[in-house]
Amino acid sequence: MRGRDRRAVRIDPPPGGPTLDGTRTVAVVGGGVAGLAAATVLAERGARVVLYEREDHLGGRVGGWPTRLADGSDVTMTRGFHAFFRQYYNLRALVARVDPGGTALVGVPDYPLWHAGGHREGFAGLPRAVPWNALAFLSRSPTFAWRDLPDVDARAALPMLDVSVPGTYDALDHLDAATYLERVRFPKPAHALAFEVFSRSFFAHPRQMSAAELVTMFHIYFLGSSEGLLFDVAADPFPHGLWQPLARRLERLRATVRTGTPVEAVSTGGSRGFVVHATDDVEVDAVVLAAEVPGLRAVVAASPDLGTPGWRDSIAALETAPPFLVSRYWFDRPVRADRPGFLGTSGYGPLDNVSVLDHFEHEARAWAARTGGSVVELHGYALAEVDGAEKLLLDQLHQVYPETREARTVDERHELRADCPLFPPGGWRSRPTVVTPQDGLVLAGDLVRVDLPVALMERAATTGFTAANHLLGRWGVRGTPLWSVPTKGRGPILRGVARTWGRNPS
Repeated sequence: MRGRDRRAVRIDPPPGGPTLDGTRTVAVVGGGVAGLAAATVLAERGARVVLYEREDHLGGRVGGWPTRLADGSDVTMTRGFHAFFRQYYNLRALVARVDPGGTALVGVPDYPLWHAGGHREGFAGLPRAVPWNALAFLSRSPTFAWRDLPDVDARAALPMLDVSVPGTYDALDHLDAATYLERVRFPKPAHALAFEVFSRSFFAHPRQMSAAELVTMFHIYFLGSSEGLLFDVAADPFPHGLWQPLARRLERLRATVRTGTPVEAVSTGGSRGFVVHATDDVEVDAVVLAAEVPGLRAVVAASPDLGTPGWRDSIAALETAPPFLVSRYWFDRPVRADRPGFLGTSGYGPLDNVSVLDHFEHEARAWAARTGGSVVELHGYALAEVDGAEKLLLDQLHQVYPETREARTVDERHELRADCPLFPPGGWRSRPTVVTPQDGLVLAGDLVRVDLPVALMERAATTGFTAANHLLGRWGVRGTPLWSVPTKGRGPILRGVARTWGRNPS
């Protein structure tokens, strides 16, 4: 699927036939974005797919489930707001399977960032082309002005202009993101607003995050892609608009979707090569492990037949980011109409962003219209302290949107989780890849290394497609094309300068 950027890169799968003969059975363990992506391509090519999901719903961290509020309303709770950026080509290709008309996602007008000290930024109206977008941003930014440029260490900053994978990781993965930014010497307001907000969107403090991840992220979202930083959001709760339609499509393709079914272990043997141990034992020809970090570690630990000792050690060593909290409130009165539907925040304690869901989601909008209230969601990432976090987030909402102080809470839901992957300094080389030492066993998920500039949901979708393509290639069947933002810096002159002067920023 191609976006607006004419320099988006297409990666074709190995050549092969159009479909399998229906004799191959594949187990996909995990029904999040990665597992759904893998299952979709495999089923489309004629594999008999059995998709296992531990929860009663699909979507993983983009999942949702029904709940009843104190006022009797039946609504949907989710794991939290997600931004569908325009450069998420592979994720959008998955969504397009059930949304060919493009109505499942709606655009937001801006990506506003507010700092408690009063600094504010936005990205609406910027040119799309690189580097004109960066120049226009500088020309109007109140936190990063031209007068600040002489203080920036250009030599340390130049690697941002010459991103490649894995080259950027070879150069910068040993540094943490905070140290790298300190060496670049960006202005403090810009550092707090842009860099810390973005790095915390990976669920970790910049001290815990690889500098290579941060630099690659800026390539994906700003310096390497002309898609820009504006994004779309789901018009309906994730189950209704995305995953339930996709599950029905999988079933039409003769896949079996087994929610509420945790996989305990996978062993080798049987008549097909693998046996999946869940509520019953199922023999399969291949396995896609697409679980989150805790689930993957547990399955591999319980499956001593799989892989090599070194590979198993790499799975056991995977880390999760600190806990994050999603708090959703149904208030009895509206938030001011001019408030953005989504707001990134910095300096407000543990509060990282605010979403006014009734500004863009149909279900929330209907509840707000019926009751005269509002539906507001708060996110706090990389929590240093869990106790009291709910109160702190709500207190900070009152600072950001003072009109919410007088609102009565009709009901509330809180999701405290700690299952996001951590990308620490020095972790790139040991991170597991899609292909494993075990023939017929592949990995998928946003925890998995893939040598393309992708992140978050797009990394999950990309690794899911890649896992399916690898298995199909073994069986002589052509998989699905992948798309990526440009895989290196946009301008050859700037890349040349970066390579000459920007080496060894440490």
